[in-house]
Amino acid sequence: MKKLKLQMQMTVDGFVSGPNGELDWMQWNWGDDIKKYVNELTDSVDTILMGRKMTDGFISYWSNVKPESEEYPFARRMTDKPKVVFTKTLSKAEWENTTLAKGELKQEVNRLKNQTGKDIIIYGGADFVSSLTRDNLIDEYYLFINPVVLGRGLSISGKIKDRLNLNLDQSIAFDCGIVVNKYHPVR
Repeated sequence: MKKLKLQMQMTVDGFVSGPNGELDWMQWNWGDDIKKYVNELTDSVDTILMGRKMTDGFISYWSNVKPESEEYPFARRMTDKPKVVFTKTLSKAEWENTTLAKGELKQEVNRLKNQTGKDIIIYGGADFVSSLTRDNLIDEYYLFINPVVLGRGLSISGKIKDRLNLNLDQSIAFDCGIVVNKYHPVR
């Protein structure tokens, strides 16, 4: 069975965006150490899951990276990998390599996890990740803790009804100031 992995940027105080969706707090002065880590994590998956709200920004960003950019090889990974967008409102996918999942979340995710191949990664957004966490569907949490405190904003715990205990598998501090904590749920 495939694992469902979450890769998410977060502040020290647990927010994944500012109160109005701001993402200007994220550290992007990444060194080779964190880039290598992200590339290895990305290479371990063959499918990207996203909520509808995040899809436009994600796909338009990566599909517009120019070949001369340092980001281009990674951008190709993001555009070439199959993406599944969970939505109740869209009737068709407007993006290349993208399909829509319109059924019940738990059933759709378990169907994907039961397919053959590499693991699956989730990049967000906050409401979608909160729903996946609520339904205990995430197998590994890769939380990229940025060295910033916002004081208020959106978190991934909005729809969680019961406490979720996590075990820390790994914690790595990178030169840019980000600490990646890898957890798995206690089941």
